[in-house]
Amino acid sequence: VQLQASGGGLVQAGGSLRLSCAASGRTFSNYNMGWFRQAPGKDRELVAVIRWDGGNTYYATSVKGRFAISRDNAKNTVYLQMNSLKPEDTAVYYCAARSISSGWKAFSSVSFENWGQGTLVTVSS
Repeated sequence: VQLQASGGGLVQAGGSLRLSCAASGRTFSNYNMGWFRQAPGKDRELVAVIRWDGGNTYYATSVKGRFAISRDNAKNTVYLQMNSLKPEDTAVYYCAARSISSGWKAFSSVSFENWGQGTLVTVSS
């Protein structure tokens, strides 16, 4: 599956952004979808994951209560709504797909087979 992320930009602290990731090439509902981010000089980290049917989600502690992941299987798109943004949320955000055969557990970045190109989110203080 090919992934194309969009929606990044510059926002002030406390503001909101919504990222989108459009998928093509394979059956979208065969994949659990995740958002990761990588800040300068830091390792890539998991932000959120959503199950293939939207019936379960997982969030990193740092974003829980502020970010919301969702998907529209009819549009082959996964979203990340980011509210109450903080300067420490500044990073390149990547969407990623993992086959449902891998199960709903252990969401390491290496377990995601397909990656989008990344979109930059900058939060100013």
